[in-house]
Amino acid sequence: MNKITIIGTGSVGSTIAYTLTYAGIASEIVMIDINGNKAMGEALDIRQGTPFCPPCSIYAGSYADAKNSDIVIITSGVARKAGQSRLELTQTNGDIIKGIIPEITKSAPDAFYIIVSNPVDVLTYIFCKRSGIPESHIIGSGTILDTARLRSRLSEYYQISQQNVHAYVLGEHGDSSFIPWSLVNLSNIPILEFPSSVVTSSKEIYPELDVAEVEDYVRKSGARVIARKGATFYAVSVSVCHICKCLLNSVDTNLTVSTMMHGEYGIEDVCLSVLCSVGNMGVKNKLLLPLTEKEEAALHHSADCLKEIIAAMDI
Repeated sequence: MNKITIIGTGSVGSTIAYTLTYAGIASEIVMIDINGNKAMGEALDIRQGTPFCPPCSIYAGSYADAKNSDIVIITSGVARKAGQSRLELTQTNGDIIKGIIPEITKSAPDAFYIIVSNPVDVLTYIFCKRSGIPESHIIGSGTILDTARLRSRLSEYYQISQQNVHAYVLGEHGDSSFIPWSLVNLSNIPILEFPSSVVTSSKEIYPELDVAEVEDYVRKSGARVIARKGATFYAVSVSVCHICKCLLNSVDTNLTVSTMMHGEYGIEDVCLSVLCSVGNMGVKNKLLLPLTEKEEAALHHSADCLKEIIAAMDI
């Protein structure tokens, strides 16, 4: 029996609820929103499809209904508009999450918390500083979505399963994120060596890897989707549901999620994404990847960008 509470029933929160139900990850889902009718409508729409899904009780509720939740997912906030950066949302969504914290932590003090609202790194930092919840139980969705976008793009490049692509995006979930190319490989073959490692009679020719194009694709994917359809919610919802599965699993999984830094890579007092072991004890470890000097400098730059924003905020 897994109980998951979702705060915020906009496109992201509702799609997460739908995906959790369809995948059978949760047996009970509580949907909370300042607009109670919206939460009730979304819950009813999903509930009416549950006869064809693994058994799940899904309903709209209040903070009190979050009692005994295993996981709480926070998606509340003002949506990002076309042409607007994630960091422009900072103070508004920061104030929203500050209002949520005392209400939800009173009802679910032992839950794992997944912060999804943007700017996710800053809001994860606020949650760590104000909630009193152990840091091991606080996870920002961070660059798990960026990492998925990167692997998806590289799989298209080389016409290979996404599961054979091993690559990460680190740092801020935003403009200062970066890809440690020195670690990218396809089935343990360094990516730049992959085309010459393929022995085939099909005469298949792989395009030359355009690193700048791939980085631009990853950074601008969200904005491109927003410009075309108004919001992003499918890929982020699948990513968040993957985090939920990992938190409910007895075997740890390594994910690029946003957590508080305490001297790793020489970085302190900021939340950003590095590789972390996530399992049923929450964030168990951080894994220090063997970054090059240039890559480590990029991680520090990302941390500095976030610290500058945090310093200008009312935390």
